Amino acid sequence: MTTHSVLVQWAHSSQVDAASKKVSFVHQWTFDGGITVDASPSPLVMPLVAREDAIDPEEAFIAALASCHMMTFLTVAEKQRFVVESYQDVAIGTLGKNAQGLTAVTDVVLKPKICFFGDNTPSSAMINKMHKLAHKHCFIANSVNTQISIEPND
Repeated sequence: MTTHSVLVQWAHSSQVDAASKKVSFVHQWTFDGGITVDASPSPLVMPLVAREDAIDPEEAFIAALASCHMMTFLTVAEKQRFVVESYQDVAIGTLGKNAQGLTAVTDVVLKPKICFFGDNTPSSAMINKMHKLAHKHCFIANSVNTQISIEPND
């Protein structure tokens, strides 16, 4: 077992927009490695208090799913003795209503494009098998109710 921490900070006094008098929800995430990033509500969800150049929780959630799947896939590929040269994924999440009628990220589609190095290139069937194994062992995917689908972009 491991534990992971993130410091989330926000202060009202520094977040009032002078022109609109609106309180901004921009805040900071500081990760245990020391990196700090600005976070904000999604401009698509709360445009009056969001900031376009900040990371929003929905994006971070989708990125966490895609990143975990990628790292697990790379591990599976390595165990199968395939060398991945590059991996790119344009992951798309949908905000909607879940079975309980609550707003949630209901679906995430991973669209990985993977290039392999050398002569030892897996078949499409093997790539699909590796994606299934990666999904099965991705602990972020195992932690959520979001429907996750994988559409390899070979």
